[in-house]
Amino acid sequence: MLGHLYTVAIQEWGLGLTYNPVQNIRKPSPGEGRDRRLSADEEKRLFAALRQHSNPMLVWIARIALETGMRSSEILILTRSQVDVKRRVVRLTDTKNNEARLVPLTQAATEVFKQALNNPVRPLDCDLVFFGEPGKYGKRGPYAYTKLWNQAKKQARLDDFRFHDLRHEAVSRLVEAGLSDQQVAAISGHKSMQMLRRYTHLRVEDLVDQLDAIEQRRSKA
Repeated sequence: MLGHLYTVAIQEWGLGLTYNPVQNIRKPSPGEGRDRRLSADEEKRLFAALRQHSNPMLVWIARIALETGMRSSEILILTRSQVDVKRRVVRLTDTKNNEARLVPLTQAATEVFKQALNNPVRPLDCDLVFFGEPGKYGKRGPYAYTKLWNQAKKQARLDDFRFHDLRHEAVSRLVEAGLSDQQVAAISGHKSMQMLRRYTHLRVEDLVDQLDAIEQRRSKA
């Protein structure tokens, strides 16, 4: 944070500094990434709880996160023009790393987006896919899901599960499906392969199955 501050001060504010004083200071290594995965039973309980809410946008947002690996901040600011259900892609322009990207959609994600885009209660003056209630001046912002999400995960007995863990789970599933690191990074938007590997916690039981399959092929050969 300090390094960025000095960079902005030098390059954009022209404050007269000759160099970034923290540029050569060794940064601490990042902490271990979360390895919280979502089991089949937990997924069933979670989405059952989410579907009980009267507003379907809650379950739509969660399903999109799990199917695409998009961040909540990327999902919530989506406009209708960014979603192409015919080509089955979403065009992200405002991302965490400031790089636009195209996110391919699974069939399940495409169906969710179709429902969201055809939301019959969408106001005529709102272009957001997931919209909230009118604010102080009548303008609608993104859908506020946090409170309802916390209630749903508590109901599903998943107190230790965070919304961002849906992204972890989605990225890990892409790796388990056989996609390369480069392909996964193109979908998830990770710039660093090191950061990407923090998210891809493969299930040990799946690795055991793969080892068994290798041994079977060897025995047949």
